[in-house]
Amino acid sequence: MRIGFGYDVHQFSPDRKLWLGGIEVPYEYGLMGHSDADVVIHALCDALLGAAAMRDIGYHFPDTKGNEYEGIDSKILLRRTITMLHNAGYELGNCDITICAQAPKLNPFIERMQTCLAEVMDVTPSQVNIKATTTEHLGFVGRKEGIAAYAVVLIENKTV
Repeated sequence: MRIGFGYDVHQFSPDRKLWLGGIEVPYEYGLMGHSDADVVIHALCDALLGAAAMRDIGYHFPDTKGNEYEGIDSKILLRRTITMLHNAGYELGNCDITICAQAPKLNPFIERMQTCLAEVMDVTPSQVNIKATTTEHLGFVGRKEGIAAYAVVLIENKTV
């Protein structure tokens, strides 16, 4: 078994949709980024890649590679990450994700995010835990400038 940790942050931006955990969350702002800026999926990909010692999301899906990943749905990046892990002999045991957002309130969307991510990774929803918190109005999250996400994963080597 191996563990991995991932972190991502994006600032709010007008005229963009807010994508979190693979679903669109209604809000007045979206997140700025080269892709759809889904901080949840980006943190999860980094955790998965880190657990398998496969570097990070920016290495595999760089924002400097022309327009190949511009505006891409992060679920596609997660599917590709899971495929890389499977090809290396790993399976997901579980993941635990924390979203830090002062706004919007995310509790009504957590279950849909879990279901979406489980489907993308072809695992059961019980293998995907997501929770949301605020920062009690402290820092860039508390000032409603953006959203951060943390992810921890356990992967198992199925070739041993």
